[in-house]
Amino acid sequence: MVPSQSHLPGLVEICLMHPLDVVKTRFQIQRGTTDPTSYKSLGHCFRTIFQSEGVFGFYKGILPPILAETPKRAVKFFTFEQYKKLLNLTPLSPGVALSAAGLGSGLTEALVINPFEVVKVSLQANRDSFKEQPSSFAQARWIIKSDGFGLRGLNKGLTSTLGRHGVFNMIYFGFYFNVKDAIPTSPDPTLEFLRKFTIGLLSGTISSCVNIPFDVAKSRIQGPQPVPGEIKYRTCFQTMALVYREEGYLALYKGLVPKIMRLGPGGAVMLLVYEYVSEWLQRNW
Repeated sequence: MVPSQSHLPGLVEICLMHPLDVVKTRFQIQRGTTDPTSYKSLGHCFRTIFQSEGVFGFYKGILPPILAETPKRAVKFFTFEQYKKLLNLTPLSPGVALSAAGLGSGLTEALVINPFEVVKVSLQANRDSFKEQPSSFAQARWIIKSDGFGLRGLNKGLTSTLGRHGVFNMIYFGFYFNVKDAIPTSPDPTLEFLRKFTIGLLSGTISSCVNIPFDVAKSRIQGPQPVPGEIKYRTCFQTMALVYREEGYLALYKGLVPKIMRLGPGGAVMLLVYEYVSEWLQRNW
C-alpha cells in the first residue's frame, strides 16, 4: 500500500478521535478509587477536562501521533503484506499465516512508534492547562536529557507496546480476512460495503478487548509514577501483576470504552481504505 494513500484517512481519524485517546489514558493511569484525582465516570472525565483544561485539553499530545502517522501506517500495512508473502511459502494454513503476518506487522510497528507514544502519554497525563504545557519537542528533549534514549527514557514501555500492537494486529488482520473470506460477498455495492465495515468493526472491537491489559501496563510505565523519583511500574508483566494485585482484574481493562469507541469504527475505516486502495492499485498499476 502506498503510504500517502493511508495518510489522509489516518490524520482525519486522529483529529476526530484524539479526545477519546486522552480520556483513555487518563483512566488507565489513575490508581483506583483511592486516587484523589480519580474520575468517577466517562462523562465526569470529559466534564473535568473541559472545565479545568479547556477544549484544547482534549488535544494534548496530538502532535506525536500526527508525526508518526505516515511511518506507522506505512509500516503496518507494508510489513503485513511482506510477512504474508513470506508465510505463504510455509506449511502454515492460510488463516494462521494471516494472523502470524499481523503479529509480525504489529511488532515491527511498535518498534517505530514507541518513542512517539512515550512523549504522547507524558503530555496526556499532564493536567495543567494547554497553554502551560510544554510542547511535544520540549517534552521529548526533557525526556532525553533526564533519562536518555533507552528503556528508561524515550523507549520505556517498549515491551508493553510490542504486546499491545502485536496482539492487536494479530487479531485485527487475522479475524478480518478469515471472517471476510468465510462470509459470501454481495453483488450489491452498499451491502458489500456494510459487510466489510461490520467485520472491520468487530475486528477492531475484539482486538481492543484482548490487548487492553498491555495498553494499561504501557500507560502506567510511560505515564507519571505514583511517587516522583521512585519507579513503581518497571516492566510489562510486573506492572500487570501489580495492578491486578492492588486494584483487581477490572483495573486491567480501564479505558476500554473510549478505546472501543475509537478503534472499533476507526479500525473498520482503515481496513476498508486499505482494501479499496489496494484493489485500485492492482487494477491500475
